[in-house]
Amino acid sequence: MVSLQQHALGESRRFVRPRCNPCSLSHSFPAIGELGRLALEQLRRGASPRACETAARKLNIGVDTIQHGVEGLVYLLTESSKLMISEVDFQDSIHVLGFSDELNKSLLQLYLDNRKEIRSILGELAPRLPSYHSLEWRLDVQLASRSLRQQIKPAVTMKLHLNQNEDQTAQVLQTDPATLLHLIQQLEQALGEMKMNHCRRIVRNMK
Repeated sequence: MVSLQQHALGESRRFVRPRCNPCSLSHSFPAIGELGRLALEQLRRGASPRACETAARKLNIGVDTIQHGVEGLVYLLTESSKLMISEVDFQDSIHVLGFSDELNKSLLQLYLDNRKEIRSILGELAPRLPSYHSLEWRLDVQLASRSLRQQIKPAVTMKLHLNQNEDQTAQVLQTDPATLLHLIQQLEQALGEMKMNHCRRIVRNMK
């Protein structure tokens, strides 16, 4: 069907940018409903070569064409659903493929009818990263050693407790105060940038 590149997130509008290769789908408009069904089934249960073979026999279309069509639809629907792009942006994204207006409307309706379910599926597939639980810390200062009787060598030891998959894990970290101060400054800068309008738009699109 189509092969699509990575999406680009604009300042005010969002697009899924495709490579132009309309020939494999444009001649099979009557099959768009079947391809849409296969694409949604692949998202729900994974790839099924046998289902593609059955659809190819039913529609009298090559198996490779069916598989490429399903892969293209899966990419188009997942990337568009990730960004929750508007109807206008979706139509602009597929306009360059050169499909008929009737086919474009069918693709748009397929996206609008299923984008919430697709986002839910993608959310379940996303890796569950550890979350913060608590932090213990200790400041150690080395005042002397065998080779140097007078010295001041501070070190901060931290034990970071994390929640992951209903279990708790712990990571022990150690650094010097200067490095820790630099890390704090970088985190404060990142938190400040999160308040910028551009970052807020990105966060909204990720939810």
